Amino acid sequence: MSLSATRTETVDTPAGPARITWHTARAAKLVLALGHGAGGGIEARDLVALAAALPARGVTVALVEQPWRVAGKKVAAAPKVLDEGWRALWPALARPALPVVAGGRSAGARVACRTAAELGAVGVLALAFPLHPPGRPEKSRAEELLGAGVPTLVLQGGRDPFGRPGEFPEPAAGDPYALVEVAGGDHGFAVPKKADLTQEEALAVITGAVGPWLDRLIGRPRTGRT
Repeated sequence: MSLSATRTETVDTPAGPARITWHTARAAKLVLALGHGAGGGIEARDLVALAAALPARGVTVALVEQPWRVAGKKVAAAPKVLDEGWRALWPALARPALPVVAGGRSAGARVACRTAAELGAVGVLALAFPLHPPGRPEKSRAEELLGAGVPTLVLQGGRDPFGRPGEFPEPAAGDPYALVEVAGGDHGFAVPKKADLTQEEALAVITGAVGPWLDRLIGRPRTGRT
């Protein structure tokens, strides 16, 4: 018996139609909404792995395609437009009347961090958070990450040119922020053939960290607006 069902939904936003691909768990307890990065879509290996693994844990995974991607454009919209699209999508993501964790990879993680508290997300999952542009550590985006205002989990590749794990700030006392390294992973969590981890093992690090973290968020009170 299948533990999940898949369906696609189109949602109008101020920037044009967006699309949600639902991987719906039977007896779902929580929704994990994941946006894609600026250089790819919901076919990213980490998003696909989470959508496959989490419904068995009672987590419905909603993979969100921003309007620019649905329209077939090759260049991502400006951050303000991405945030507007995410806000417009939120009522659809919250419609199952379940707690929602906001998240995404790269640019999608930044959107989730910037909007989580106001939208009432119970947490943020940041995959390959772009801490800074490659080679420009002085252009730090740590403030976005630390300002999410809700429990936050970062999964970061050990070779990510947008910010290696050791470059991230130490969490302050009481700061609900944790980081898990995917050894050898680049910005897309790809690992070299000679790495200590295989590609399958690297993805298992991600799903193995995210599942228990989400379990702890189930039942957490929601704040903000929905």
